[in-house]
Amino acid sequence: MTGPLDGVRVVDFGQFIAAPAATQILVDLGADVIKVEPVHGESSRLIGTYGEAILRNYNRNKRCIALDLKDDRGQQVARDLIASADIVVQNLRPGVMESFGLGAEDVRTAHPGIIYATVSGFGLQGPSKYRPGLDIAAQAESGIMWVTGEADGEPQRVGFPAVDAAAGHVFAQAILGAYIRRLRTGDGDTVETSLLEVAVHLQGPNWGEYLLTGNEPMRKGNGQPTVAPAADVMPTRDGAIVVSAYSVVHFARLCTLLGRPELASDPRFATNDSRVHHRPALLTELRAAFAEMTSDEAMALLTPNGVVAGRISSYGEVRKNPDVEATGIFIDVIDPDGVEHTTLGSPWHLGSVPRFSTAGAPALGQHTTEVLTEFGYATSTIDALTDAGVVHCR
Repeated sequence: MTGPLDGVRVVDFGQFIAAPAATQILVDLGADVIKVEPVHGESSRLIGTYGEAILRNYNRNKRCIALDLKDDRGQQVARDLIASADIVVQNLRPGVMESFGLGAEDVRTAHPGIIYATVSGFGLQGPSKYRPGLDIAAQAESGIMWVTGEADGEPQRVGFPAVDAAAGHVFAQAILGAYIRRLRTGDGDTVETSLLEVAVHLQGPNWGEYLLTGNEPMRKGNGQPTVAPAADVMPTRDGAIVVSAYSVVHFARLCTLLGRPELASDPRFATNDSRVHHRPALLTELRAAFAEMTSDEAMALLTPNGVVAGRISSYGEVRKNPDVEATGIFIDVIDPDGVEHTTLGSPWHLGSVPRFSTAGAPALGQHTTEVLTEFGYATSTIDALTDAGVVHCR
């Protein structure tokens, strides 16, 4: 089975999520991704279950070579890998790749046709260029935490590394754009993005309103601040759902379905602005109606009638959701020891890629010997590099 990127080689110096998530997309599109790790393993291998989860989800079907890039011999191996690559991806702290002679300027001078892609925490131009950056710092400094949480509570982070994950998709999109340009012109390119700018961009509607009005968005819990009811939680007899019905038509329909048509003409709720102003009273009325139903009954009432609603689901419930199952997002893969386990596939479908590979994430240095042999290194040379600690072979 081949994909759109069959024959494209990617050398991936990424760690944690943002860069590996991008190259995971490239793998699923058919690229040969060689993951370069330190001889002691990338940081995700050293932080327990959470790190194992990152490795499994973002490194499927890659080949792994373990190198000591602080050693001149390891740097030469990396140069040999890069010389064969179409795309180089990295998210090491700014300045680290340059210290190895493997930064964008050095690589693109030697190989003008290469795509050199970097994702950083705070961008490569500003005063925070050299700061270490993780998802949580980007959530904090982009405004995400400022608008997340209850109005009278402390700022909250999103309950998963949303910025890291989104940055992976943005990064892959930009890399693919640069590669398409290379196909058309023959010219390489540099690609840059950062967690901070992705985090800002994720809040497009909020920033749009702020730039229009100058009014700071504020934390308001679940409800959207300028429309109602929207993203409001409705507890049921056995759980809760979330409901959005803020247009004139949908709010009137919601009231009718709940047996409360008079709410649509109540002066407190007759317009969107009045509903936003009187949201607590509106929620009291709506929640009283939903409290008498189960979640199944509420969904059966609303969704066939065009009212947007969603069941608030635990991970166990999501796993059993027939719509989720039908997407095929959960895939079974085989790890290097031959053990099968379930992980996440990419969230898209191409007719030319009917299914993803069943190869799981590689073990540290699993493909070091294979890759070096492919690049013409003699067995004696590989053994010498291994004995010197320059490479690690599984």
